[in-house]
This record gives sequence, structure tokens and C-alpha cells, in this order.
Amino acid sequence: MLGESRARARIEETAAIGGGGGCWADDMSLSGCRAMEMEFVRRFHRHEPRENQCSSALIKHIKAPIHLVWSLVRRFDQPQKYKPFVSRCVVQGEMEIGSVRQVNVKSGLPATTSTERLELLDDDEHVLSIKIVGGDHRLKNYSSVITVHPENIEGRPGTLVIESFIVDVPEGNTEDETCFFIKALIKCNLKSLADISERLAAQSRTEPIESYQARV
Repeated sequence: MLGESRARARIEETAAIGGGGGCWADDMSLSGCRAMEMEFVRRFHRHEPRENQCSSALIKHIKAPIHLVWSLVRRFDQPQKYKPFVSRCVVQGEMEIGSVRQVNVKSGLPATTSTERLELLDDDEHVLSIKIVGGDHRLKNYSSVITVHPENIEGRPGTLVIESFIVDVPEGNTEDETCFFIKALIKCNLKSLADISERLAAQSRTEPIESYQARV
């Protein structure tokens, strides 16, 4: 089952490991979202769920410059660079719009494989979109969009990350259960993305925001 307790416990355990990189603003319905964030959602994350579908979005603020974060996010061919539940990924043919990847999932989740198609990769706007087209799981008609945007965090270059999704609600599950499960997975992925990006930023001795703004 999509909401089985073993998978939920595995996700929560993974989320608890390591430092809590970045900071959260969960769910676009919350009043704490800033006007800038809402504008990005309107531009890039407009989903129109039908009956028996659910959709949501999460926001993560990462204390690392956008070029570091995007270098990890854009790797459709290597999602395991930051996604903790991916053990292996093979892309069929050249990496281009329409390319398909076969993802192997680590134990602890109710799936072992996922087949995913690259819908959009925009290096100028920093947008990545994928659609799940197969696999031994129950996520039908799943599509996601992840965007990254430069921002100032504590006087240094940071990155605003927004990830949204839409998916069918599987038979036997509620909309709340489905959203909870997927949002927990996305939180794990974005936490890992923040941890890795911030570690890379610390290693590269990120310059002050004034120098960064002069280059963008």
C-alpha cells in the first residue's frame, strides 16, 4: 500500500539523518509564502488536478549559490547525486527532451524501479520537469516540476527551490495519504539537496553577495 507504515518509517528515518540544511516553507496555501515565491509558482508550477488527483508544492531555501544547486538538480541522468532513495539510474540514449531513465529504488519503499521521462530541461530559467511512465509502484500520471531561483540569504548567495507535483490518488488510498507520502519523499530529497549544496558552498568559500550580484 502507498501509505504503509514501513515505508513511512523509512522516510522519516532518512529525513532525521544529518544536519537540517536550508529552511522550509511547506505548502503553497500557507500565508507565510512571499509574493516572489507565489509569482514563481504561478509561472512554473501551475497544475490542474482532475477528480481523484492531488497536487501540492514545497519550498526550500538553501544557503548555497544557484549554480551549485542547479548543477545537481539538472542531472536527469544522475538523480542519485542527491536523492537518497535512488541507488542506480540508466538513461536510454542521449539526454534530451523525451529521454527516458530507468531508476532503481533502494529498499524500504514500496517500489524497486521507476521509469521516468524528461519533459523539460531549461538551463536559462532553471526548470526541470519529469513524468513517470512506468515502474512497479502505484504512482500513476505523476508529473513534477522543480525550479531554482537565486536569492540573498544572510548576506550571501542562496537558492530558492520549489518542487511541485500532480498524481492520481491510488485505489484504496485517500488524497491526504497520497500527498503525505509524496511530500515526505520530496522533503527527504530537498533536505539532501540542501545538505550537499551547502557543503559544496562551504568548501568553495562562497563570496559575499555583492560580488555574486555583480555577475548575475
